[in-house]
Amino acid sequence: MPEISPPPIRTESPKAEVAWFSALCGDDFEFLGVRDPALASTWEHCRDIVRRADARGFQNILLPSSFVPGQDSLGFAHAVAPLTEQISLLVAARMGEFHPPMLARMLSNLDHILKGRLTVNIISSDLPGQAMDGMARYARSREVIQILQQAWREERIAHKGEFYEFDLPSLPCAPFQKGGPLLYFGGISPPAQDLCAEFCDVFLMWPETEARLAETMRGMAERAAAYGRRVDFGLRIHVIVRETEGEARAAAQRLVSKLDDAAGQAIKHAAQDSRSAGVLRQDALREAADADGYIEPHVWSGIGRARSGCGSAIVGDPDQVLAKIQRYIAMGFRAFILSGYPHLDECDLFAKYVLPKIETMRLSEARGGSGP
Repeated sequence: MPEISPPPIRTESPKAEVAWFSALCGDDFEFLGVRDPALASTWEHCRDIVRRADARGFQNILLPSSFVPGQDSLGFAHAVAPLTEQISLLVAARMGEFHPPMLARMLSNLDHILKGRLTVNIISSDLPGQAMDGMARYARSREVIQILQQAWREERIAHKGEFYEFDLPSLPCAPFQKGGPLLYFGGISPPAQDLCAEFCDVFLMWPETEARLAETMRGMAERAAAYGRRVDFGLRIHVIVRETEGEARAAAQRLVSKLDDAAGQAIKHAAQDSRSAGVLRQDALREAADADGYIEPHVWSGIGRARSGCGSAIVGDPDQVLAKIQRYIAMGFRAFILSGYPHLDECDLFAKYVLPKIETMRLSEARGGSGP
């Protein structure tokens, strides 16, 4: 495959922040689509995933947000933070779900508990039981982010908008990190990309072909430049790594070997983002995949049969998986949010075979440090 030059990015160092994923939303399986009580989304199981990733040397871990099913990401983060040693927490926060000044204070409090190891995943989807026009949702998210940034950076929260109006002191909301935690954001629609270009630090993408990813990255870089900014790029993708390519491909097929398509669709559409523009684009790529479900070499789309959001995995032996990640880094990706099934087992395998060979960093430190 041809090399693809990176667009202008915020962090030029060719290192990467490698994160894992904790299955707060019921997303853990030995066989995709077959519920296993031992892998249920309990406090104990999700805590164990965080602590395993911490011990294995991952720099960050995503704590996702959903509603049916799902644990509360902020409550979970406050509970698990004191049990971690070095890993950052990437906490998903749904815009509009909390009173914005209180959300600023909650995140600031968590940042102090973690001594600056907090990052925030901005979520702009509908709230449970609510259906809001997309433009209105992004307008509300824009206001919440502005309020958060005022609370963390300025002397007062002084905001008057369509959804919120405040004039409050910001002192109770000062975070540990100067300027506040980095904001990660994902969304493929034009208003979503514009929101990220104006306010956020890391644009998260789901798996597509390299050519499609590069096209989106160029467009986002141009949007950010229009605001006088640069963003970093992150890729949310699963991984299946084994000692040989044959074993990895067999593991992928085993994962879906008991999948009933009707049950898979029910699991997929329990998520609120299952019909988003990003998911529909992945569905279209899966329809065009080869007979084994690969949309390009070593990128297998079978997980999307029973999962909303990220629906593909890097599949291969350690050298092949590493080479694919290095290609993504050369394209301009600086953050990876990885996962695999079951999450504890695949965390161990990736940490054994691939993670030590990647030059890693924390994006929060690359921007100039995470101290007070």
